[in-house]
Amino acid sequence: MSESSTERHSDGRIARGERTREAIVEAHAELLREGVLKPTAKAIAERAGISPRTLWINFKDLETLLEATTAYWLDADAVLRTPIDASLPLAARIDQFCRQRALRLEHLAPAARSAVLGEPFSPALAAARRELIERLRRDLLETFPAELSAAGGVDGALCIALMAAASGMTWSFARDDLGLDVDAGTAIMRDTYARLLGA
Repeated sequence: MSESSTERHSDGRIARGERTREAIVEAHAELLREGVLKPTAKAIAERAGISPRTLWINFKDLETLLEATTAYWLDADAVLRTPIDASLPLAARIDQFCRQRALRLEHLAPAARSAVLGEPFSPALAAARRELIERLRRDLLETFPAELSAAGGVDGALCIALMAAASGMTWSFARDDLGLDVDAGTAIMRDTYARLLGA
């Protein structure tokens, strides 16, 4: 086999491996969206159209798979983020922030429900939660800089209260425990933000 043919063969193998890994992660995500909170390797492999052995060839253990899956959800969350102009009137910023936050929380909800079960035992899931908390903090600082600066910054009670009001746990309480729809959950978040920010 010529050097060129060897390189093409190697590139093709790498590309196939990447497609297989992507199919596994997508299969895992699909099962979470369908409410399967702890999908088995067999279920993930079947959904991806591969054998369990192939799954574990591509991901050496569950933690490695969770690292890839959390990266998938975090990447998707980042795509949904749109910067909000901090010079807009406060009411407009609150409305835009809460609408966007609800969209992102609703998108992440299937993964969040599953993560609750595994987070105490998974560094990947714990790291993903920390990253999402930091994203929320950064979004608040960029959207409400003047208000937060006047109220103690990121360590102030106002910032902490705003984070709590827009957290995944609060969204889950509204959607899953109280049975509210997305519009009602968003309205409650918006009203809470208006009260906290004095809008």
